Amino acid sequence: MKIHSLNIYVVDLPTIRPHHLAMHTIVTQTIVLACMKSEDGIEGWAEVATIGGTSYSEESPEAIKFNIEKYIKPLIIGESAGNFEALSYKIGTYVKGNYYAKALIEAAMVDLTAKTRNIPAYELFGGQCHASLPVAWTLASGDTARDIEEAQRCLAERKHNIFKLKIGKGDPKTNVAHVIKIKEAIGESGSVRVDVNQAWDEVTSLYCIEALEDGGVDLIEQPLVRWNNEGMAKLSARFKVPIMADESVGTIQEAYQMAKCRAANVFALKVAKAGGLTAVKKVAAIAEASGIPLYGGTMIESSLGTAICAQLYSTISEMTFGTELFGPLLFKDNVTVNEIEYENFEVKVPNGPGFGMTIDKEKVKHYSREVYMV
Repeated sequence: MKIHSLNIYVVDLPTIRPHHLAMHTIVTQTIVLACMKSEDGIEGWAEVATIGGTSYSEESPEAIKFNIEKYIKPLIIGESAGNFEALSYKIGTYVKGNYYAKALIEAAMVDLTAKTRNIPAYELFGGQCHASLPVAWTLASGDTARDIEEAQRCLAERKHNIFKLKIGKGDPKTNVAHVIKIKEAIGESGSVRVDVNQAWDEVTSLYCIEALEDGGVDLIEQPLVRWNNEGMAKLSARFKVPIMADESVGTIQEAYQMAKCRAANVFALKVAKAGGLTAVKKVAAIAEASGIPLYGGTMIESSLGTAICAQLYSTISEMTFGTELFGPLLFKDNVTVNEIEYENFEVKVPNGPGFGMTIDKEKVKHYSREVYMV
């Protein structure tokens, strides 16, 4: 199972509608794909996604590709993909930071290993606890009536009963009023949550979170800038509504510090920001030991990246706040032959071999910025 070749592709996929965040509006989502081939000709595929170049993370898609090809690829060619945890440690010794790049390479090694053994990837991480997982949907039209109509349609069709609103952009009080009207309309039929994407200061947070709590909102995600652990701890202690850390908790070291300071009531997991699947399992273990419930986040991955996250999250016994793995539903097109399935308010976890997805190489060729080499 020695690694014979590795190719990296930057791919731009169109979305069905604009997706608004505090730092960026997505109209075309950029993902990075890795194709790792063994000496036997078996291919392992993986994906990571970024948001708005460097608006969410320090790593751009272009930097991920360059740093893998320049610094990571020489460390793993000729090595056994089955030793993915040892190789990830080796990469970490020689390459600092670059968590998205590391996550991409580890996932490719995992897919290759699982396909070679003809097993689902989740069997390499302790086995599956969940065949499906609750999945949220983001209401993003900005129009209250349209968002209410969309939420009610999702409930009627049994697609989603968890709804997130991005409220970090624009006037905070106006955004809060918008959210409360939606919660009033759907009542107890669905859970309404908000994501601030680090956009508020502590004073704004005090007013807005109190109003959201009184309005029945179930979760407040990352109200403060990622480094303000002390401020997050104050908010977590003050309010009954849970405060969730997203940007603040990526690496295992960040998870430890957040848990130690009780700087959040909930942790949002993301494979890319943690630096890989193995690292996410370690973050989950820190949270479990600290009594902090978990949420399976997304970087708006396409079908392959969503399968990677879903398979890993399925190995974690308690995913108390569900997941946000709606990414494939936001794209006009995807890079796999098979699709991620959604039913009864949940995302179905793909089975193997590997991550359970078959790459559509013609789609990769069509949407890739690079000359296709596979």
